[in-house]
Amino acid sequence: MNLVVAHGIGGSTDLPIPFTYALIGGAWALTFSFVITILVWKTPRLDPERVGSRLPAVLAAVSDDARVRGVLRMLAVALVGWVAIAAFAGSSEPSRNPLSGFLYVLVWVGLVPASLLLGPFWRVLSPWRTLHRWVFRDRSPLVRLPAWVGVWPGALGLFAFAWLELACSSNGEVWAVRAWLLCYVAVVLVGAVVFGREWCAAADPFEVYSTLISHLAIVGRGPDGRLAWRNPLDALGGLVPGPGIVTVVAVLLGSTAFDSFNAFPGWGRFVEDSGAPQLWRTVGLACAVLIVALSYWVSTQMVGGMTRAQRRLLPGQLIHSIVPIVVGYIFAHYLSYLVEKGQATLILLADPADAGWNVLGISNLTVSYVLSEHQGALATMKVLFVLCGHVLGVIAAHDRSLRILPKGHQLTGQLGLIVVMVAYTFGGLYLLFGG
Repeated sequence: MNLVVAHGIGGSTDLPIPFTYALIGGAWALTFSFVITILVWKTPRLDPERVGSRLPAVLAAVSDDARVRGVLRMLAVALVGWVAIAAFAGSSEPSRNPLSGFLYVLVWVGLVPASLLLGPFWRVLSPWRTLHRWVFRDRSPLVRLPAWVGVWPGALGLFAFAWLELACSSNGEVWAVRAWLLCYVAVVLVGAVVFGREWCAAADPFEVYSTLISHLAIVGRGPDGRLAWRNPLDALGGLVPGPGIVTVVAVLLGSTAFDSFNAFPGWGRFVEDSGAPQLWRTVGLACAVLIVALSYWVSTQMVGGMTRAQRRLLPGQLIHSIVPIVVGYIFAHYLSYLVEKGQATLILLADPADAGWNVLGISNLTVSYVLSEHQGALATMKVLFVLCGHVLGVIAAHDRSLRILPKGHQLTGQLGLIVVMVAYTFGGLYLLFGG
């Protein structure tokens, strides 16, 4: 484990209150939010079609201008070429090559705040969509992608990335990251040739990830297609459940939880002493994803007054309520990683070939460890990110329950999911600080 041994910086000793109090307070905050919600929120209020004030006309025009988008797409393709220099001509020493940092930090972690601010930007700027458009124009796909495929390929791609980052013993080596990226590009491009650009929406793990997170974006399009400010919870209700979406969310939450679990000394000693560390980390990662998926699925089935067929639809209909939890936990776990490792990666990107280049004059800059130097503030932010994500999840689940659960079961039908959310709160805080 070279580059990614410690994504989250800070521990329980950095909390301004005792760790046990933080756990109990978090669970009570979530429980009280549920009680208050059921008392004052008696009818559905969230509307996916509702938008706020329109964006300034100039900003909206620039955003939708085909020439601007064309330039941004070319820059995205150029960035791929720039990173390819690091992959094939850069140093083999991970500390001098930006490839790992680019994938693990700028893409994987940076994708979340970018999607919250800009919406599904990966779908618009995807270099693979651009290359397909340049080569094949609007040619019809060779084969139509079956509807049952959904985002299952993207879920598998996300798990493959999580395996590389968290289970692969060579995760920080340049050759391993390069090999994974080559496989990723091949799968996306070959699939796009066969199935058309629909394949990118189904199989590009980063596009699937960005599109999911973008349902909490502060900017979106109204029914008329115009850009406007949005209440993220309104927009979240517009998430259309499809095949594989529950697995996508389970992989995201489970893999982030397992990343925290990897930092526990007892687990680390067991893995290293086992003689098969990669195997055990793979098993641990798979178990973490399965625990999230099964606990969520069981919690949605504890509803009376519904047929088996109706209950079968509930996991997809309520999965949007877990997205804020995923976002909150990712910010809590990776914020310092993004801010500080992100700076180091940008500095290395100024000289991808390790040849003495100094693009934009940033190669001589040093990293500012602004968060690591304020551990108490960082630990407090982690707790708040987790709690905010869970409270928003409770609100989203309650509003949707009022719409889809039968009368007489609208409150009791939520209890299973609320219990699981409390468990996620306890588990998330414990994994972040308990190690």
